[in-house]
Amino acid sequence: MAKAEKKEKSSARDIGIDVPVPERACADAHCPFHGKLAVRGQALDAVVVSTRMQRTVVVEREYLRYLQKFERYEKRTRRMNVHAPPCLGLVPGHRVTIMECRPLSKTVSYVAIRNRGVSA
Repeated sequence: MAKAEKKEKSSARDIGIDVPVPERACADAHCPFHGKLAVRGQALDAVVVSTRMQRTVVVEREYLRYLQKFERYEKRTRRMNVHAPPCLGLVPGHRVTIMECRPLSKTVSYVAIRNRGVSA
């Protein structure tokens, strides 16, 4: 059984980023580990809020914006559509690391590369 596990892990590509390879394999052409999709640019952390689309999830990022007039920060939120490879098994509430890739559709230019589990 150890040989089968090694063979399974060896079939995954090295994407050039220090993230663990998903244990499950998938046949998705747009998976950075098991397909041909190259990742580039920035890596961001976000929380999955919706999984209603096929192989695409909606993630939400919170950030602070400084208001010079009031010398304070305001909290802002940005929602993004992200491709979700089936090997990651994403559900709403999971914290994910996403990375930029080539445009996959009109609104999808990021792909999830790591599932960090349920957010606290």
